[in-house]
Amino acid sequence: MNYLKRFSRERQLWLLSLPIILWVLLFAYYPMYGLVIAFQNYIPGQSLFGNWIGFDNFVRFFNEPDFWMIIRNTLVISMLNLLIGFPAPILLALLLSEVKSKVFKKTIQSLSYVPYFISWVVVASILFTLLGSDGIINELLVRFGWIDKPILFLGEGKYFWGILTSANLWKDVGFSSIIYLSAIAGIDKEQYEAGRVDGLGRFGLVWHITLPNIRATIVLLFILALGGILNAGFEQQLLLGSPNTRDYHEVIDTYVYRFGVQLGNYSYGTAVGLMKSLIGLTLVITANRLSRKFMQTSIF
Repeated sequence: MNYLKRFSRERQLWLLSLPIILWVLLFAYYPMYGLVIAFQNYIPGQSLFGNWIGFDNFVRFFNEPDFWMIIRNTLVISMLNLLIGFPAPILLALLLSEVKSKVFKKTIQSLSYVPYFISWVVVASILFTLLGSDGIINELLVRFGWIDKPILFLGEGKYFWGILTSANLWKDVGFSSIIYLSAIAGIDKEQYEAGRVDGLGRFGLVWHITLPNIRATIVLLFILALGGILNAGFEQQLLLGSPNTRDYHEVIDTYVYRFGVQLGNYSYGTAVGLMKSLIGLTLVITANRLSRKFMQTSIF
């Protein structure tokens, strides 16, 4: 009865949300029936409910010679993005919130947002222009005598993780800072006035007032980031990677594309993708429970 009363009270909100709910059900949940092929040896054109092979596709992935290499690359790239890419927007938002000049602040914000809307195809072209063997950076290094011959930045695996992390950071940091800037803008200004009266400097105001007030936002976004820990990228690896760097750029998503889609192993690719999604879901639920227990903040 409580649910019916609540629904009746909030019926206008539910009516407004109805188109979005239908869209999610139609495009996000309805196609999930196709996950059954992860437990089959599916051949296009045949029934979705035949030729069951159980967990053979999952076992096959664990027995693949490249399994540990793929898992290592996925985790390393994801952890680099998390350790560097997660705090960077927070730092940028804190710095921008301290800027007094509105013109300068808006200019920096606009410039930092722009890369997010640039396609990875364009970003890859920029990187090849800058870091290629005949690129601008190699040309400058050789001209100034700092190196004798061009460095294959995009042709050697040891440089790949650093380049990819830097590109992800450049592309996403500005747009990701919007949420934190919004949270900071909602802080009561009287708290800062009280802090100044108590003798807090600029750093003290940030540490004792700004960060505690946006802690809930940080925790919620961190939980969601943990859920995507196995989403190490797709387009950037396909565009920037090469056979010479495969041992460093091949991740779960590119592996599913190459061996599941391109080679027609749809059941196998679905099984690998399903396994990745289940791990992500487990991480979100675990992190959410820990956050709710120790920090009294959670998504659900």
